[in-house]
Parts: sequence; C-alpha cells; structure tokens
Amino acid sequence: MEPVLTREIRESDVAAVVQMVHDLAAYENSSDECRMTEDQLRAALFGTAPALFGHVAETDGRVVGFVLWFLNFSTWTGTHGVYGEDMYVEPGYRGRGVGQALFEAMGRVCVERGYQRLEFWTLDWNTDTIAFTASLGARPMSEWTVYRIDGPELARLGTAPVR
Repeated sequence: MEPVLTREIRESDVAAVVQMVHDLAAYENSSDECRMTEDQLRAALFGTAPALFGHVAETDGRVVGFVLWFLNFSTWTGTHGVYGEDMYVEPGYRGRGVGQALFEAMGRVCVERGYQRLEFWTLDWNTDTIAFTASLGARPMSEWTVYRIDGPELARLGTAPVR
C-alpha cells in the first residue's frame, strides 16, 4: 500500500464523500435516515460562507476515507474547537493508518489555530472505534448526556411567537 496522504476536500471529491456518507449510514444501520445529496454537500463546503470543512485520505491513487468537521466554541476556554461530525474509512483500508491520518489532519487544524478541543461522538456499540480513539488519547465525556430537538418539536420551537 502506498502512504496515506490527507488533504482538504476538493469539489472533485464531493461524489466520493457523499457515497462514503451513505456507506457510513448503512454501517450504522441508519440508511433510511441518510438523505444528503452532492448538491447539499457542495453548497455546505464551497458556498458563500462555508461552515463545514473536511479532509480526505488518499492512498493507492484514490480517496479511501474522509472526515467532515465544523467549529464549535468553548465559553470556558474562550476558544474555538473542532467537532468531527463524521469520519469513514473504506473497509479494505481500515487498520492501515487512514483513520489516524484523518484525526491528525483535524489535530493539525487545532494546533495551528490555537483551538483547545477536538470532539466527536461515536456509537456506544462501536467498540473498534472506541478502542482506536482511546489509543489516540480520547476520553469519554460520561458526565454529559447528548440531547437533540428535531422534527415537530423543533418546528414548534422555531415558530413560537417572539417574546
């Protein structure tokens, strides 16, 4: 295998990344929830004011993994951080340093910009990812519980009268 190279996502990578996002959804048994299109990803990454960023990993002359991330902010540290939204490595390339290279790409962004945190979620059943990220120094934030508001509840909140 050739060395793993990481770089920022280019517009020419959009189709490959969207396919891998759908592959990730299938891996996580959530294919029916994944609706992202190439146009949506292109607009999010390359529109007028992009708020989504990403890197791809290349080896053997092709893109074999990606990570999409965005900025968060810690009021306690007073600095931005990186939130890794999704990462995927094609099955045939797992265990070959591709995931580590993608984490290193996000880590470089943090260090170069003075960000204090690199955060992400992983499913509690994904023991391979949990072990892998622990080997990088990741710690679970067990004292925090993730909450989400979406669907009709979000619509209700967003259409409430202004007070």
